[in-house]
Amino acid sequence: MSSLYPLKFKTIYKDKIWGGQKIKTYLHKDFGDLPNCGETWEISGVKTDVSVVDGGALNGESLADLLEQYGAELVGKKVYAHFGNIFPLLVKFIDANEDLSIQVHPNDELAKKRHNSFGKTEMWYIIQANPGSTLIAGFNREMTEKLYLEKFNSGHLMDVLNREDAKAGNVFFLPAGRVHTIGAGLLLAEIQQTSDITYRIYDFDRVDANGHKRPLQTEEALAAIDYKHYPEYKTKYTPEKNETVKLVSCPYFTTSVLDATESTAKDYSNLDSFVIHVCVAGEYTIKHNGAVYPVKMGECILLPKTIDKIELETTNGFKILESFIE
Repeated sequence: MSSLYPLKFKTIYKDKIWGGQKIKTYLHKDFGDLPNCGETWEISGVKTDVSVVDGGALNGESLADLLEQYGAELVGKKVYAHFGNIFPLLVKFIDANEDLSIQVHPNDELAKKRHNSFGKTEMWYIIQANPGSTLIAGFNREMTEKLYLEKFNSGHLMDVLNREDAKAGNVFFLPAGRVHTIGAGLLLAEIQQTSDITYRIYDFDRVDANGHKRPLQTEEALAAIDYKHYPEYKTKYTPEKNETVKLVSCPYFTTSVLDATESTAKDYSNLDSFVIHVCVAGEYTIKHNGAVYPVKMGECILLPKTIDKIELETTNGFKILESFIE
């Protein structure tokens, strides 16, 4: 077997009814003949869209094949014992040229029962925001299923949803069960459980090019929704230069941000997990075992568990999200 090294994967591009052009114009990723690109899947173990290595000795190998071959060497002993040959995280970039649908994701228990799947807890890091952009996360008051249905059936659901201003650098954590949508004008990185299960509640009555509305899952959503009202929906953190700042820590992933103006080194030897870097600004080079791996804005790289110590060299600075499983 080839030795493991920092791995990049071929981007999977997805056109969406609400997608735009920022994947190309802002992140400089070419989505070819697609009319727009709503999402890119950068690292995926979802069975219908498994990522494929882009470059190096393992070029062309799928992430599923790598897990079968390398197991705990790739993801860590604890992660491999829990997830086996399914890679546990899905990393995306999302460009919302229009509002996405109002939606909710099931938790592990409900997803297992209904779909034999993981649930979908996720987080968003806003990379770029048009002036005045907003998003929806949770409810703006205490809610019950009965009150929710009253509002939904009377066409007043939007009145009880919590709308937040969204700017570059904002972070939102969305546990399974939280009603949400990404608003028009937002470009973001999403880190989530490996799941593609969404219950679409309301889609603003829009139609596709053929005049068809997208299907809704309003009944299925009822058992998935967390009706509790929370005092805060935006993640609070204090940005620091050249320090790794933790953003989100949950059973499914831990994510930090590193806003670096200078070169630095990383030591992951105390982690029993792979590490993913999502580059959201600037560029840098990973140095490991005498080899160099350039990373620029709009790219992601997977560091296998066997890679503990790396150097991150930069001339003009970079900002990365750093995710792993604790």
